[in-house]
Amino acid sequence: MSGLPAAVASAIIALVVWTPFQAPGQIATRAEDDFGAGRVREALDDYDRLIALVPSVAPELWQRGIVLYYLERYDACAAQFAAFHGRNPADMENAAWHFFCQARAHSPAQARAALLVTQPDLRIAREEVYELLRGTVSPAEFAKTADSGMPVARFYSHLYLALYLDAIGDSAASLREMRIAASDEYRPYGGFMNLVAHVHVRLRSSTSGWPVP
Repeated sequence: MSGLPAAVASAIIALVVWTPFQAPGQIATRAEDDFGAGRVREALDDYDRLIALVPSVAPELWQRGIVLYYLERYDACAAQFAAFHGRNPADMENAAWHFFCQARAHSPAQARAALLVTQPDLRIAREEVYELLRGTVSPAEFAKTADSGMPVARFYSHLYLALYLDAIGDSAASLREMRIAASDEYRPYGGFMNLVAHVHVRLRSSTSGWPVP
């Protein structure tokens, strides 16, 4: 065999020497940064790179499921949240995102029929959101309570009402609710989910799809 041309071999050696190793934490941080900047496809690449590096983390990456939702890869999105449910069956937010993916992939009725059964989630506003998913509370009834309670409860109520309305196809009402969740009043709350609120508003408000392509 003749081997690689000298120029190609030199380029490979330079790449190996000068490309720094990226720790899993660095990749996860970059994924979050990419998502927050609207580089949603790049965020998915980051999470997939993280899985390739640490395969055992794959079921835990609920953030990857959210990225898939905004890329409209709804079946893969639902599969990601179903995997996480196997690790943490008490996380109502996981059940909610699984519902949103299923509603988009199929229909709200099918999503409700496939709603993941969760153990009690005692975090603020989670049980109320689950009742919305079950259909025992209407969006109008849920909205009446969205502005009650502590600021963190109001944030999650507006956020998940917006996501629910988005999943069932009421985009205008969803955007109104999400703009409230993304307001400066609630900026200290939610962590990654606050980032979701801001990304959602920019993506759904843009006729060009913001930077995603």
